[in-house]
Amino acid sequence: MKISTAALPADMSKSRLAFFVLILGALTAFSAMSIDMYLPAFPQMARDLKVPLSTVQLSVSAFLFGSAVGQLFYGPIADRWGRRAPLLAGIALYVAATIGCALVNTGSALLFWRVAMAVGGGAGMVIARAVVRDLYDTTEAARMFSLLMLIMGIAPILAPIGGGQLLLITGWRGIFGFLAFFGVASLVAAALGLPESLPVERRHHRTFLEMVKVYVHLFKNRHYIRYAIALGCVAGVNFAYISGAPLMFIELHGISPQQFGVFFGINALGLIGSSQVNRRLLRRFTPQTLAATAFAINACASAALAAAVVTGIGGFPAQAVLIFIALCMTGLLYPNITALAMAPFDKAAGSASALLGTIQYMLGASGGALVGLFHNGTALPMTMTMALCGAVGLAAVVTAGRTVSRR
Repeated sequence: MKISTAALPADMSKSRLAFFVLILGALTAFSAMSIDMYLPAFPQMARDLKVPLSTVQLSVSAFLFGSAVGQLFYGPIADRWGRRAPLLAGIALYVAATIGCALVNTGSALLFWRVAMAVGGGAGMVIARAVVRDLYDTTEAARMFSLLMLIMGIAPILAPIGGGQLLLITGWRGIFGFLAFFGVASLVAAALGLPESLPVERRHHRTFLEMVKVYVHLFKNRHYIRYAIALGCVAGVNFAYISGAPLMFIELHGISPQQFGVFFGINALGLIGSSQVNRRLLRRFTPQTLAATAFAINACASAALAAAVVTGIGGFPAQAVLIFIALCMTGLLYPNITALAMAPFDKAAGSASALLGTIQYMLGASGGALVGLFHNGTALPMTMTMALCGAVGLAAVVTAGRTVSRR
């Protein structure tokens, strides 16, 4: 069933609109699927590749840095050539690189193919945001991003659980084989069901120098850059948790890889629930108010988590509850901050989406890298990084709101 360029959301039937939303959700889920699914395999991968666990942990940061760099290129390309062609090319690269990951025999090869995998998958994340901005205003975009998180949030629930089961059947290489299949399925769905949301008359044939100037303009926009930093801090919280969770759950608390998937899924379920509550809250509160409140709760929960790890008060149950609270807040933070950051941009939505994703993943990767860098056999590096990102993100959101209010 092919959707023409004219078949945009207002003109779609309910079934076609559901398919359209499902495709966007799958595109935004590339990162979660690519990271969460192989988390239970970390110890096995380290043994098979004969590398330290920290090297496998570094592959998370390698993916994030690859996403950050790759997204910079997709934005201007998508503003010039439209959304569909760059998207399909990026997904094809993702599939090829994922197969490469399944065949590696060294730690360095794993890191190389993870970067390539991320560069390809970055197309989905950039273009999904740009399509939403093409079609919706700020509040409606926040609602749409919340709806996409319902789909995207399924990935952190099913991915580690499925990864744990595949680990028993096929080993960790089978996990990357499944991700390649997911990429192929997404490629076919996007080719058949994703309309072109950027008509020819709205495209911009910029030179390389003009593209650089667009990014410079974005960097100078205080409103945009502070929200971008805030979104990066949300990613920092999540990826610090993702990088440190296998050690905390499996190594320190004796949770099996299969049980780890269940705990990981519960936290993802909380994120999904809060993102859907956000859709209702937007009827009464502005995205700015919701973002500031959610970051305040996130920062407090993350600080309390670090204190619980240091003191041991409450043990594992207290730590699990505080992680749940901190991650639930990200379900409110992602859609509202993304909508707020993208709101001022129409003509350069692709570039704004790309830089937003780059900053998000650079800071997210830094959060994951800090966990690996200060690895000491405890959960302290993870929890301290989460607390730091929570505090910086809260400050960025609050000051960004003040910048807007003075306009």
